[in-house]
Amino acid sequence: MLHIGIIAKREIKLAFRNAWTYSFLILFTLFTIAMMLLQSGMTATDGYTDTTATMMNMTFYLLPLIALLLGGFSTTAEKESGEWGLLATYPLNSYTFVIGKWLGLAVMLTTIICFSFGFSGMILLLFGKTFSLSTYLFFLTFSWVLALSYLSIALCIGTFAKNRWHALIGSMTIWFGTIIIWPFLVIGVLGHLPSYTLVQPALQVFTLFNPAEFIRIFSIIHLGAGAAFGPTYYALVNFTTSTYGLYAFLGLFIGWNACCLGISGYFWKRGVVNE
Repeated sequence: MLHIGIIAKREIKLAFRNAWTYSFLILFTLFTIAMMLLQSGMTATDGYTDTTATMMNMTFYLLPLIALLLGGFSTTAEKESGEWGLLATYPLNSYTFVIGKWLGLAVMLTTIICFSFGFSGMILLLFGKTFSLSTYLFFLTFSWVLALSYLSIALCIGTFAKNRWHALIGSMTIWFGTIIIWPFLVIGVLGHLPSYTLVQPALQVFTLFNPAEFIRIFSIIHLGAGAAFGPTYYALVNFTTSTYGLYAFLGLFIGWNACCLGISGYFWKRGVVNE
């Protein structure tokens, strides 16, 4: 635990010395301010409405890309600068290194998100705008969970990428596949299933392999719009709204991150990154 804390502190210092961090901080802050100012004058911001749907979709597109780029660049920078070679001379377990790095980057992303939403809230007050506190907190949590999920993927990308250019290509590929064209990929696969009875279980299995998708679905159901998914997700909606729904989501979220970090630590340990 001591080594994890040291690696995390080191990562925090490096992250806040990086110009990319402040570039993304400014970008997400301006994005959040514009998004909230445009939506704050509208009525009915509680629950799942056109307003909340627009804000979710806009956050859904930008934040995963920021997490992927920051995490991927940070990991490959260790190899390009030779710092990992120096760290490898110490009795440092690869899992300790990966977890500490993830925690440090998680603190940095949390700071970006909290600053952006906090500063945006102050701007809203200055302009005399109002915004539902419950919706405000919901989007803060939604953004945080989404960013941390993609941060874990970013460390996997950085583990296998040899340089920042490879990390950029990998990050853009994952972002494009899981965010932009995911619905078309799923529809294409489901259309080739031999039986219609396989559609529902296959669709739910595919959802588990895309963190953005299960976070989006849980969030929409949490906002009371589960009926929008139709009968295919009927059982899932009932389970999500039950007593155990939140615990299942937390378990899935923790399991997804643990799996990605485990893969990263395993391949760092085997020396794949040095090939």
